Amino acid sequence: MVRPAHFGFNSETALDNTFQKRHQESELSIQRKAQEEFELYSIKLKNAGVNILIVNDLDSPVKPDAIFPNNWFSTHPDGSVYLYPMKTNNRRLERQNPVLATLEKKFNVLTITDLTNSEEDDLFLEGTGSLIFNHIHKLCYACISKRTDKDLFIDHCKRLGYTPIAFNSVDLNGDEIYHTNVMMSVTSEFTIICLESIKSVQEREDLLNHFKSYGQDIVKVSYEQMNNFCCNVLELQDSEGKLILSMSERAFNSFTHEQKNKIQKTHKILHSPLYTIEDIGGGGSRCMMAEIFLSPKTP
Repeated sequence: MVRPAHFGFNSETALDNTFQKRHQESELSIQRKAQEEFELYSIKLKNAGVNILIVNDLDSPVKPDAIFPNNWFSTHPDGSVYLYPMKTNNRRLERQNPVLATLEKKFNVLTITDLTNSEEDDLFLEGTGSLIFNHIHKLCYACISKRTDKDLFIDHCKRLGYTPIAFNSVDLNGDEIYHTNVMMSVTSEFTIICLESIKSVQEREDLLNHFKSYGQDIVKVSYEQMNNFCCNVLELQDSEGKLILSMSERAFNSFTHEQKNKIQKTHKILHSPLYTIEDIGGGGSRCMMAEIFLSPKTP
């Protein structure tokens, strides 16, 4: 997780991120509220037994979305790290954070593969915002958008040895959904997805068949629930290996009683208020965490 130094409304990403909202508050007030939400969330994660690594964002250059590190890099159990091409210029600055240096200091990083050259061709693939992994069965899902190029997606899946499943997803206004992780989340036991955002009957049926063939239960959410970040959640493990589904307070309050019962059959639910981060940044609890699959260095 990256502790924000200058969180705020990003006018560059707002062009295609319809989850972002402008507030009539001062930049200082927004930054203070975001920092408070970040600290409370990180404390709740630690108290739940989740091992988190916090890196402080550098004060300069200003990076309003540094709090969302999952979009620009991913880590893998074989010691590999991938750097992803980002659509907006000010989000590319996030690669100047001390995240990689911290990872190399604490974990066994064998290779760092830079995929960012495609930015010169206006082709993008924004990490685990674009990519939804099923690591157990080596599957990867993506809704195609300006931030998720289909060819880059397929090439990267081949590189990783994962099967790509691409589809198209739109919001209530018919505009393409910018990141897959706002309309879909995959855990080891079930998939949370806004199926009504996938207008193609064939694509929807293909997805459902994929889920069934790999034993994935389905938690279907509505457009309203998607807009309340019910899909922007992440499966975590505590120190004993027990499963946790982490989400915002807004998402928790939007799930139905029946859906919560379904989730809690296999997962403990952890939630925290992230209203400012969600409204201003357009990303939620999942976006705030970049998973570390690297093996730790021996002291």
